[in-house]
Amino acid sequence: MRLTTKGRFAVTAMIDLAMRQHSGPVTLAAISQRQNISLSYLEQLFGKLRRHELVDSVRGPGGGYSLARLARNITVADIIFAVDEPLDATSCGGKHDCTSGLDGINGLNGKCMTHELWTTLNQKMVDYLDSVSLQDLVDQQRVRQLQRAAQAQGAAMPVLRPVSAASSETPALETNAAL
Repeated sequence: MRLTTKGRFAVTAMIDLAMRQHSGPVTLAAISQRQNISLSYLEQLFGKLRRHELVDSVRGPGGGYSLARLARNITVADIIFAVDEPLDATSCGGKHDCTSGLDGINGLNGKCMTHELWTTLNQKMVDYLDSVSLQDLVDQQRVRQLQRAAQAQGAAMPVLRPVSAASSETPALETNAAL
């Protein structure tokens, strides 16, 4: 089980969009160039994101895409599910009719012995992705940009203090000098 490029690219493109939409609609061509993602692939992804009301499109000169909701109200799970990314660790597709072996209790065909394990893992993944907002990811990227800028200038590096993903706090910055 792993996240495919569809989910990864959708999340990456949404972070890029959220970081730049303050200047107006963002074109897919610009996201494509910055993130090295095929323009036609982005068009497919953004069609799905628009249908799930995560982004709005603006036509014409100066057009592009913007977020349909605040970044703090969009979760990674919203993005992943909008682009039809499967997140399933079971071998039966989440159904209760997996018959990959004997049930381990009475030797009858039935639910595989690890079905509950993989079903629980599925739920934990969804819960985690639902706890991470697009704003959390934007904030992480902005901290990285500050760190790179400070490093390039030889200044004290801003340091991100760990904040739980489920927390509504934004990451706090400190400098190495203060540590």
